[in-house]
Order: sequence, then structure tokens, then C-alpha cells
Amino acid sequence: MPFSKLGLSDPIVNTITDLGYNKPTAIQKQAIPVVLSGRDIIAGAQTGTGKTASFVLPILQMLTVKYSEHKLRGKRIRALILTPTRELAVQVEASIVKYSELLNISSMAMYGGIDAQPQKQRLIWGIDILVATPGRLLDMAHQRALHFDELDVLVLDEADRMLDMGFIDDINKIIERLPKERQNLLFSATLSDDVRALANRTINNAKEILIADNQANKPNITQWLVTVDKGNKSSLLSYLIKEQQWQQALIFIETKHGAAKLVSQLEKRGIAAESIHSGRTQAVREQILNDFKVGKVKFLVATGIAARGIDIGELTRVINYDLPDQADDYIHRIGRTGRAGASGEAISFVAKDNFRNLCAIESRLGHIIERKEFTDFPVKKVVPISILNFIPKNKRS
Repeated sequence: MPFSKLGLSDPIVNTITDLGYNKPTAIQKQAIPVVLSGRDIIAGAQTGTGKTASFVLPILQMLTVKYSEHKLRGKRIRALILTPTRELAVQVEASIVKYSELLNISSMAMYGGIDAQPQKQRLIWGIDILVATPGRLLDMAHQRALHFDELDVLVLDEADRMLDMGFIDDINKIIERLPKERQNLLFSATLSDDVRALANRTINNAKEILIADNQANKPNITQWLVTVDKGNKSSLLSYLIKEQQWQQALIFIETKHGAAKLVSQLEKRGIAAESIHSGRTQAVREQILNDFKVGKVKFLVATGIAARGIDIGELTRVINYDLPDQADDYIHRIGRTGRAGASGEAISFVAKDNFRNLCAIESRLGHIIERKEFTDFPVKKVVPISILNFIPKNKRS
């Protein structure tokens, strides 16, 4: 089914066709017609399946039709998209700009960590679609820099991540300020009990869309791991970059101190790298991320906060230098590669202390991750093979 059959206008279809969108993904095929019908939805689909276009495209369509001759008042917005991180806010707003190239639609990303005055100044003229992090949005609302009385649509993007980051109180405060009559769209990589509880408080009679986590929908990602003693991880990474001639990698690490240290260690071995983490200014993070996207930076070390805020269409490789504590975080991280039908590779460094986390991840995946060994890096503290509490459906009694 082509995009033209989903109810989108010719300008939108022509624009996304020029961007290389040939046919809708599973989530786009199901969500776009429902959003256009005006219904609330709760949508669950894994990372990399095209969730952003699933709500941005129909919102553009609805705003264009409804407000073709209705001028927006100052300090007002028509659609609000809440995101958990600055990086994701920037990414979503960039998508809005691309998709609305032939439309008269205004948008802005609003987040903390930078001077609020330019954002406040931009709000004076009114904005059709505002993408915001919860904290900065509440600050602006308290200062009466924007009002919600003309709001039509609320989107909770990456709802599970927002809850994980402790934004539930801010989200509730924001929802209390919004008009009762509005369309609500909740998108999440996982539909946990907490996410469903949020949806029950926020959304009435919603259409639930759940894209099954089956092989047909999984990104094409080759996963493998290396067991390694903690003290050898940076040496192993340098070895793999050189010996396997890696040209690009997004490297996830747990702490900002560790990120800076790893960049220094790589540079001492002749490998140029950069890092983004909460200790760097927003302007610096955005510049480094842009340099990574265009290839000026080949190896980017990132703390987990950036896991859902990085969207690079042809990212070939993700490395879990530190294995995450939560299995869902592993899924989100490796979902940065293998996007939009492209193939990708996900490598994890696993020390003996990570065994419990590895078991949780492999249980979540439903299979053992392939292990590779490198003779130059023998392991003193052996990591056991995990035992899965997993029974395939066709073998269950």
C-alpha cells in the first residue's frame, strides 16, 4: 500500500517520496488512517519502525486542512509533542521541517540547557507544532509565555522513556493545563504497565495499535558479543576498530567520566573520537552530533541519555561498551542501527560482572547472542553461558 492510499495530501506524499519514503512501515500503515480519523491512539512499536512519521504526517495533514485560512494567535500552539530528551526533540522537529517543506506550517523544538529568551521570543508569534521536553514547557507555561487554549493534538512520544526518566509529575501538570477536548496520541517502544496506567489517565476509548515483535518487523541487525575483562575493554575496542577496519560506530557507555576517559584512550592509540553526555553544553552536543551524522566524526561515545535521541539513517554499527542494566535499554540502543530496512551490527562487551544483565537481555531477545573470541584478548574471569527461561510457542504444552 503506497502513502497516497492512506489519506495524505499530494504535497505531503510528493515530499516524502522525494525523501525516499517508498511505502509505509507497519506502524505507519496502521496509525496514519486512525490519526486522520480523529481518534485517540495508544501505539507500541519497537525502535526504528518509523513511529515519528506515524504521527507527524497525519498531524500536518489535519492542520493544513483545518487551518488553511485561520491565522494562529500569538503564544498559541495547535499541536504539542512531548519528548523525553533534547536530542529527540531536535530530531522530531527536524522531521517536521522536512515533511512540511511544501506546507505553510511552523514548528519549533523547545528544551532546557540553553537560553530561554530566544524560545520565548519565537513563541510570541504562535507556532503550529511545538516539540518540547516537559521541564522547559512547564517553565514557559508558568511564565505565561504560551497558552494551550487552541491546542488540538497532544503527542506523548517515547512514553516509556519519559516515565523511566521520572517525568510523570511534570506530564500530569502539563495535561491539567490542556483543553479537555483534544486528540491524544501515545507512542512507545514498550507498552509496560506504567505506560498503560498513564494512557488510562490521559486517553479515553483509544484505538490500540501494537506492532508485534516478530521476525518480519525486526530491523536487520547482526548481534554478537565479546567477553572481556574490564581492564582490557578500551584496548579491545581499539583493536577491533583497526583490525576490522571499522569506519563508523556509536559507542554507548554508562558515565560521562567514562566517556571522556575512553575518548582520551582512543586518541592515544591514533583513533579520533568525540563524546556527548549531560556534562557538555547543548550547543556542543548538537554540533558533535551533526558532525557525526555527516561523517566528520567517525566514532561517537555517548551515555545512555542519548540512546533515543540519535537518528542516523545509515548508521552501520552500535557498540555496548558498557552493557546496560535494563534489557529494554539494550533494545533501544541497538535500534539506532538497522533502520528503515538497512542492515546494521550491534556488538557488546561483556565482563563477568555483567552476567545477570546478559541473562536478562538474552531472555528478552529469546535467544543466546553469538559470542566471538579474539586470541589477543584471553579472558581471566570467564562469563558463563546464560540459561534462558524461554520456551518457543510451538513447543509449549
